[in-house]
Amino acid sequence: MPRLLAATVRTALLGIALAATGCTTVAEPAASTDAQAWAQAQQMVVVTTPGWDAIDGQLRRFERTPAGWREVGPGAPIVIGRSGSGWGLGLHPTQATGPQKREGDGRAPAGVFAIGPAFGYAPSADTALPYQAMDAGDYCIDVPDSPLYNRIVDTKDVGAEAVKGSTEPMRRDIHLDGDDVYRLGFVIEHNAGGRANAGSCIFAHLWRGPSRPTAGCTAMAEPAMRELLAWLGPNRKPVFVLLPEPEYRRVQAEWGLPPLP
Repeated sequence: MPRLLAATVRTALLGIALAATGCTTVAEPAASTDAQAWAQAQQMVVVTTPGWDAIDGQLRRFERTPAGWREVGPGAPIVIGRSGSGWGLGLHPTQATGPQKREGDGRAPAGVFAIGPAFGYAPSADTALPYQAMDAGDYCIDVPDSPLYNRIVDTKDVGAEAVKGSTEPMRRDIHLDGDDVYRLGFVIEHNAGGRANAGSCIFAHLWRGPSRPTAGCTAMAEPAMRELLAWLGPNRKPVFVLLPEPEYRRVQAEWGLPPLP
């Protein structure tokens, strides 16, 4: 594919892994109980909520230092899925207890995830992440029986028929009455293996407001998004963590996560 994100999707989404807002494809990583899957991460985006059914929470940034994890800057409020959160498919070990993320359930995937490319409506963005300016032909496929499930594709490459039935146009402003929540965001690499019905098209993106949940993504105010994108560096192997606070405290030491303030 000639365009950056198309190439990135087939490499990043197939290799390592963008609501009313829903989110991406690689072989699923082997389960690990010693945090080896993210042991090299130097940056960590941590989202915590009060519980599984909560729709709002707090985003914090941490960087690894010789003395351990250090919080960077102030936290920021976020909203997640309209039904709260549920265990997703990411870098973390499979969890047997608690809700499990499914396609269309309105839950944001919980766990530890790689961070994929950034995207938006503008030609460029202030970020070191790979960035793709979306156009009217870009879609994320949320149709579980599609061979393109949980992938971002361009109709110029796959044809208009291939995106039939998808509810995730990446230019929501064009297709959905001026909606600008995808004007700036990045991929959260949930369900990188594209397991059918396990959930798709999970992003971090702009919110409609602090009381307006998503269909499964994590949303925030534009200043917080811009600060986050400017901070993230792919060479620092960043990961995204989303957990209800009781679960976070349960796994924090075992998974090598930063202690909560």
